[in-house]
Amino acid sequence: REFIEQHYVTLKKANPEFPILIRECSGVQPKLWARYEFGKEKSIPLNNLTVDEVAKALESVVK
Repeated sequence: REFIEQHYVTLKKANPEFPILIRECSGVQPKLWARYEFGKEKSIPLNNLTVDEVAKALESVVK
């Protein structure tokens, strides 16, 4: 949640055409999902990660 509060606006301004979906729900573990061409998907659990660790996880799915 802290990462989104700090970086969402910057991410959207830098990538206005890139679809970013955030869903808030109680009782669900946070995950980062990335969907690539040809139906490939990757997910990374974000439980108890710091803001910097979430940023690194996001960078890892973009590369």
